[in-house]
Amino acid sequence: MLEPFTQEHAGERLRGGYGGRPATAVSATAVSPTAVLLHGAGSGSKERLLPLLDEFVAHGCRALAFDFSGHGESSGRLAELSLRRRFEQAVAVIDARVPADGPLVLVGFSMSGQTVADLARHYGERVVALGLCAPAVYAEEAWDLPFGRGDGRFSEVIRRPDSWRSSPALEVLRAYEGRAVLVVPGTDAVIPPAVTEAVQEALAFRSQFTRLELPEAEHRLGQWLHDHPADRRELVTALLTGLGDRGWTATEGWVAKRLPAGRSVVDSGFLSGGWSSQMRGLALDDGTELVLRSFVKPFFRHHAPGLLGREASVLALLAAVDGVPAPRLVAVDPTAEHCDHPSLLMSRLPGRVRVDEEDMEERLDLLAAQLVRIHRVVPEERPRTYQAWTGPERVRGVHGPLWERAVDVLRRDPPPYEGCFLHRDFHPGNVLFTGAGAGLRVSGVVDWVETSWGPADLDVAHCSTALALLHGPEHGLAFRQRYEAHGGRRLVDGPDHLYWRLLDALAYCPDAAKLAGPWRELGRTELTPEVLSGRLEVYVRELVERYG
Repeated sequence: MLEPFTQEHAGERLRGGYGGRPATAVSATAVSPTAVLLHGAGSGSKERLLPLLDEFVAHGCRALAFDFSGHGESSGRLAELSLRRRFEQAVAVIDARVPADGPLVLVGFSMSGQTVADLARHYGERVVALGLCAPAVYAEEAWDLPFGRGDGRFSEVIRRPDSWRSSPALEVLRAYEGRAVLVVPGTDAVIPPAVTEAVQEALAFRSQFTRLELPEAEHRLGQWLHDHPADRRELVTALLTGLGDRGWTATEGWVAKRLPAGRSVVDSGFLSGGWSSQMRGLALDDGTELVLRSFVKPFFRHHAPGLLGREASVLALLAAVDGVPAPRLVAVDPTAEHCDHPSLLMSRLPGRVRVDEEDMEERLDLLAAQLVRIHRVVPEERPRTYQAWTGPERVRGVHGPLWERAVDVLRRDPPPYEGCFLHRDFHPGNVLFTGAGAGLRVSGVVDWVETSWGPADLDVAHCSTALALLHGPEHGLAFRQRYEAHGGRRLVDGPDHLYWRLLDALAYCPDAAKLAGPWRELGRTELTPEVLSGRLEVYVRELVERYG
């Protein structure tokens, strides 16, 4: 039965209700969580969320919901509310109504997506699960501004195109490692698709992530869940699954069965540099180190059988190849038959990714020489033919004569080529180095999920684009000469070579910054979207002038 409460805070009376038994220990070290349900803006209130609250209680949790000031039964004026005040009111309620240090499940609707992120930053490891239902996030400068009546500064900031991209909430969600469920309606006339995609990208980076789609629902998911008990149950079940180990129960069991007899995992942690998948380093009790790759993002999870199956076969092939230091395959579960997500377990190679400027010239020569050795691999069975990652109809967000000319290059048929074994995603982020100066060496090449058969020009093009963005256009332009100087395969010239270079470079329009996310984590914080888009434009212009 729902028990009402009133929380006094900063001159306001916040009305709410909670249900469930007092927090009880569910094991020697764990306490049952409290679910905190946060309604959206406008006409939102706790009333719509009461059936969801009851569902949490039915699953053995405490749960509470309350009206922010200016909403429902609470006092105050909505025009005076702000994102900061929403956060502070939620903290006041949680601190007063939730057992100290007790675990939290935070569920936010629409505007409360921002509030959930603010609370996750505030409460840290106490937050064991996040539920984001058609969530919004906002620019940092909007946080202190009163909402007003739709014609004030707050409205001006949030209506500015793409202002949300600078939201600190995205960084909070990107760092979050617990359970996370993103609920997406089939039709949302309020939240732009780009916002939903950015939230998903952030959550999938480290959390144990699930996307729950409700195809017939619209933006007001609080009302939808109020009226659809099966969907309420599915959401709560998803949020509460595997909380004790952050949702990796099945994967941990699978890994344990693949270890040598008597060995166990004693430590694990995220590895920097991944974008398509989550990468974890595992330390065993005998000092051995392994790497676990798991596909969590919906797109890559869907394609995981092909990607991980390909990587497993390539790693087995390369185990017998000299000169290409690749991980050793331990086990693979490409369809998540045994794991929480499609996963591959492999040995951990020595060294680290280098994206700094020190020893850069030496590293670029080593990169070129390593790519030459990869192209000399002769497999018994050819991998799949390369796939293009863009096309003239998919290049967006750039305008003007230069870009029109570049896109026109891609309208032609692909040039004929002599095929070879391609890494297909060869760039500094997938190469490990040890040593420095005269002792600098390539110690590993990783991420073989895209291995293909195609023109050597395409691997050269991909690495060149990365170098142009990472170190400057001149280094991308010069990589071909480095590759040829180390005895690489014969590359084509003129318009044919331009085709392959632009087939890669234009794949980063309009979002050149996407490639650089892992680079910024590794210290290259100066690689802003503005810097990267400027470098890409200069690089494309030079390519067109040189080979066009």
